[in-house]
Amino acid sequence: MTSIPTPPEEPKDSPEGYVGLDLAQAERLARERGWSTVRSLPPGGIITMEYRFGRLNFEVRDGRVARAWKG
Repeated sequence: MTSIPTPPEEPKDSPEGYVGLDLAQAERLARERGWSTVRSLPPGGIITMEYRFGRLNFEVRDGRVARAWKG
């Protein structure tokens, strides 16, 4: 039986720190801090719910991050 691979470690970064930032600034900062994927979504957008290590999600309203979460 093969072992289950260990997922890579996520950046030591708090998603709450992105709330209120301009989208372009938030995306640049997230990539600088090591997030491999940054996903921007409209409020109430339909999304997949699988957890992806290294992904940071932004809900964007009027060009600013209104909510941020991992996965």
